[in-house]
Formats: sequence, structure tokens, C-alpha cells
Amino acid sequence: MSSAAENGDAASGKQNEEKTYKKTASSAIKGAIQLGIGYTVGNLTSKPDRDVLMQDFYVVESVFLPSEGSNLTPAHHYPDFRFKTYAPLAFRYFRELFGIKPDDYLYSICSEPLIELSNPGASGSLFFVTSDDEFIIKTVQHKEAEFLQKLLPGYYMNLNQNPRTLLPKFYGLYCMQSGGINIRIVVMNNVLPRSMRMHFTYDLKGSTYKRRASRKEREKSNPTFKDLDFLQDMHEGLYFDTETYNALMKTLQRDCRVLESFKIMDYSLLLGIHILDHSLKEKEEENSQNVPDAKRSGMQKVLYSTAMESIQGPGKPGDGIITENPDTMGGIPAKSHKGEKLLLFMGIIDILQSYRLMKKLEHSWKALVYDGDTVSVHRPSFYADRFLKFMNSRVFKKIQALKASPSKKRCNSIAALKATSQEIVSSISQEWKDEKRDLLTEGQSFSSLDEEALGSRHRPDLVPSTPSLFEAASLATTISSSSLYVNEHCPHDRTTLYSNSKGLPSSSTFTLEEGTIYLTSESNALEMQDDNASVLDVYL
Repeated sequence: MSSAAENGDAASGKQNEEKTYKKTASSAIKGAIQLGIGYTVGNLTSKPDRDVLMQDFYVVESVFLPSEGSNLTPAHHYPDFRFKTYAPLAFRYFRELFGIKPDDYLYSICSEPLIELSNPGASGSLFFVTSDDEFIIKTVQHKEAEFLQKLLPGYYMNLNQNPRTLLPKFYGLYCMQSGGINIRIVVMNNVLPRSMRMHFTYDLKGSTYKRRASRKEREKSNPTFKDLDFLQDMHEGLYFDTETYNALMKTLQRDCRVLESFKIMDYSLLLGIHILDHSLKEKEEENSQNVPDAKRSGMQKVLYSTAMESIQGPGKPGDGIITENPDTMGGIPAKSHKGEKLLLFMGIIDILQSYRLMKKLEHSWKALVYDGDTVSVHRPSFYADRFLKFMNSRVFKKIQALKASPSKKRCNSIAALKATSQEIVSSISQEWKDEKRDLLTEGQSFSSLDEEALGSRHRPDLVPSTPSLFEAASLATTISSSSLYVNEHCPHDRTTLYSNSKGLPSSSTFTLEEGTIYLTSESNALEMQDDNASVLDVYL
């Protein structure tokens, strides 16, 4: 408890003041949870493994644990209570899917006292975390527990299709009955590891109506802010590399469609931001203060439990933004608009809210007073679209590759082309002079010259040797053969042009106009009968 209090995550009340839930002390709830889960999971190991059947989702097992003990249960100093386990075989399958062995599950929950966390929400639920930082235990209302039971078959199907999800991973649903009071609890994955300090924590819904942290919440050592606070603090959003951004948005889109299919709304994205630059300074200043019970740095027992594992595909260590700190605790690397290196921890929470009659009435009367599209409660399809739009446009952004502006690129290209223009003109003029001399001395026809100059291409061209043009032009840009156009400003075709001439052009002009290279070849009046000019246009 002391280590959690140092991080500002434990209950903030005085030590002699103990929280109560439904008139039951939190210490009694924690003790009953450990005793009940210890018995039920141990008893489940004797049952053989088999496929999960439809009726397994609706099975409820019950055991009575008197304070004096019995032949099957140990004695304890808490009031007598009955402990119920919902769908034990189905949840055993879920735990196996995430690589949780029964011994590890029991050791995490039952070996050391549970740590009570402060409640960031308005539901009044109690939150406990295991000492190894793996599991969160939360008290839920009767309607939420009932809805989770109905959700289990579809949840089972979704996990079978893809275990990589930001949706909550449910590992068990239980109920403690004592003195006529039912206290229902659910065991889930821990989204925010205590051993990694969260410099900012946000609860994001994508709505703006009353979505700002209260003054009481801001006074906490580790407050949980909301949507309007995020837009004020991180107005430029959080930046990812392309691969991570695409994987994250793909996972969010799929998860939202799953929730929409179950008619679920009013869920949130719990986002924890750890600033690496700040953590390095804190380690230098407070080198002696460490978290003694942080065990995630060792071998991790739960599969797909970290933020990086929950999105589509593992991140490549060589391509990530962060390469300095190898112990990222499974956080997703990102950068702020200030260039700060971040680790993000996230997960979708509070999914046990369906769009029932009371929620419809709540939306109706709020929509009469305020803008209906800004309130949190809304129909599932609209809620999912608004949630995704907010995450895609305001929260998460893709790092754009730095590109030169079109004007600079154009200027650079023209400057490079000007530098090579003289080489191109001189080489082409020299080739034309050589070929002209060969024609006059050897009397070669145009067709034979064309075959010799172009080789295997077997087609005429105004420029006999195109590789020199392409090699020179490639210094500035790449010109494909399909982007080379010839524009003849004379009514004759290429064959008649050269057949009417007794030689090749004796002079050429190379100009640049608006990104286009114009190569004008003028024939000598003594050598050509009609004074025509051929223009070679190279369009880039």
C-alpha cells in the first residue's frame, strides 16, 4: 500500500478512514475476493478441459464460506459470505487464450494483499490492483454484470477472431453475498502500469458537453482529465509513425464496430501519457526512489495485455521513434507537437453501458437543453462514428514525411537541368555531326542509319542516341520512356524529313520554359530545301 501511495495511485483518504461499498468495508471485500477466487479457481483445475458450449455462458457456481471454516473452505476473520462464480468454464477459456495459467492467476490475486486505487470516475465503484500490476478488480452494478453475461457469447466469438484488441480483457465475473448485500466484481487487464509514472491521464469520449475535469479531480496528485482538457493541453495531438498509426486506427475501428453491433455506447478511451524526457530527469534527481513491487519489467505472464500488443501487429524495434529506452513496458511510442518522446498506454473502458430505455431518456432530455450531438449519451452508431472521428482528427495523427515545397522543388529541378543542358546539347550535336559525315562519305540511307543507331528498338527517333539524354537528365529527375514526347512543327514525317535533307541539322537550341525542355534543331539553308525546324519536347 505504501508504494502505491507514493505514486499517487492509492486511495487518498487518511489511514484510519476506510472506504465502504454498500455498507461493507473495503478490507472485507478484498479478503472475500481472495478467499473466493482461491477456492473457485483451485476447484476448477479438477475439471477436464473441453470445448466451450453455449450453456457454459449461463452457468453459475456457488460456495458458502463460513468464518469458522468447513471441510472445503478455510477459516477467516470476515463475516460469513457466499461466493458465486459466473461462467467458470468460459472464463477459464478466456484466461487460457491470453496465456494465463491457473497458478499464475491465483498467485497474482491471492499471494499478497490487493491495493486499493482512487476512483477517477463518478460511478462510485471500488478499484483494486494486484501487487504484480497485472489485474484490475472493479465492483460493478447489477445491470452491468447482467449485461456482461449476455455479452459473453459475442465476446467469445470476437476474441476467437482476433485477441489483439483494445477492448477490456475480462478474466472473471464473481459475486459476494453477505448480510443480504450483493457485491459483484469483474477481473480485467490493467491498462496503466503503476511502475510507469503517467504524467498525463485522460478519459476521452469524443464529446464536449461537461467534458472537463472537476476542481476536486484536478487537486489529486494524479488527476484524470477529459476531452476539453486534452484539446487545451495537447491541441496539436499526438504523432505516430505511419505503421503504428495505421495499426492503431485499424484496431480502434474494428473495436468500435464490435461495440456498435452490441448496441454499446458511452465508453471511453483511457489514455496514459508518459514523457520520456521528464522521466530521465526524474531518475537523475530521485535515483533512490523506486517502486519495489513493480514486476512487469520481468517476464510478462499475460499475452496481448500491453498497449503495443493490443494493436494490430507488434512494433518493429528498429523502426520505432524511441530507441534510447529499451524498457518501454509495452507502451506505444509517440511524439508530442513539441517533439517530446512519449510512451502511450491505452485501452477502451466502461463498455458495459448499453443503449437501453434509461439511456435513451437521458439523451432525449439533454438534447432538449444542449446540442444533442455534443452530449456523451447517444445512439451506438453515432457514438462510434463521433468517437472515431475525434480520435482520428484530434487525438492521434500521422507523422508526415518532410517534403520540399513545390516551388523549391521546381527551382532545384530547373537549376539541375540547366547545369546539364550544355552537356546534352554538345553530345547530341557531336553525334549529329559524326553521323552527317558518315552519310556524306559512305552514302548510307536513313533506314540503315536508323537500324544501326537504334539497334534492337527497330523504330526511328529524332535523337539517335537516347541513353546519353536519359543519363544526363537522371541527375535531376527520372524520365521514363513513356514521358518522352516528340513534337514536329512540319507537315512531313520523320522519314521524309531526313530523306529531303542531304545531311543532319547543323545547329540546335536548348531552352527551358515552365518546367519543359525545348530542344529546337534548325537545318542549314544550304542543306535543306525547306526551312523547317523540328522541336523535341521533354515533359517532366
